[in-house]
Amino acid sequence: GAFQKKGHCARVLSPEEAEKLAKDQVLVSEFKQLKLEKEAQKNWDLFYKRNSTNFFKDRHWTTREFQELKACREFADQKLTILEAGCGVGNCLFPLLEEDLNIFAYACDFSPRAVEYVKKNALYSTERCKVFQCDLTKDDLLDNIPADSVDVVTLIFVLSAIHPDKMHLVLRNIYKVLKPGKCVLFRDYGLYDHAMLRFKSGSKLGENFYVRQDGTRSYFFTEEFLSQLFKAEGYEQVANEYVQRETVNRKEDLRVPRVFLQSKFQKP
Repeated sequence: GAFQKKGHCARVLSPEEAEKLAKDQVLVSEFKQLKLEKEAQKNWDLFYKRNSTNFFKDRHWTTREFQELKACREFADQKLTILEAGCGVGNCLFPLLEEDLNIFAYACDFSPRAVEYVKKNALYSTERCKVFQCDLTKDDLLDNIPADSVDVVTLIFVLSAIHPDKMHLVLRNIYKVLKPGKCVLFRDYGLYDHAMLRFKSGSKLGENFYVRQDGTRSYFFTEEFLSQLFKAEGYEQVANEYVQRETVNRKEDLRVPRVFLQSKFQKP
């Protein structure tokens, strides 16, 4: 079971959680931080080597959560061009292509291995999809996508894996291929999500930024930070709020607080 609420208030920590976070102030050394940045692609490639296509579940919730994909159409059956920035092995992409036959999708990922998995998927068709490897912080999307040609960009659990100092580069890159008046649909980890509270001491890279044991990194967003990030690159905010879910495991009597940020930003 789970309950869900949306709003602009961050999750309130319990005294124990607040104490744990307050204690955990030691940052990973600068040497190790530089190494993690340099090896980011290798670490994600190894992640997909270990987990193959089995780690993430297919995300059939995408169209449910983002009715905007339907709202983006000016008339029924209008062909939409989308970009899935950071597509992984296609857990979001393929359910979307199955559910909506009037979509052409560009999809890219940091990990060459993830891109290969997408190309090997039985549902992959070059008539409906173009997938390519791309570091969104430095590879120009215009090399693969015409300027001002995309109706919707999905940025789902992607930005959190990128160093906060480089996030603006991703938004700037995406801006070039998005049509004026069209939008970015964003969903990612929110401040005080259960995953943030589970990091052991010695995992902290910076404010709300942590490294997992496998070397991949995760940032936890506040509404204000995300809003400033997009607005600084020229986007207009349409929606930006926390989604708080409490997942209940009755068998083990566990209540797990999940916090995501779900947002929509438009290119004027």
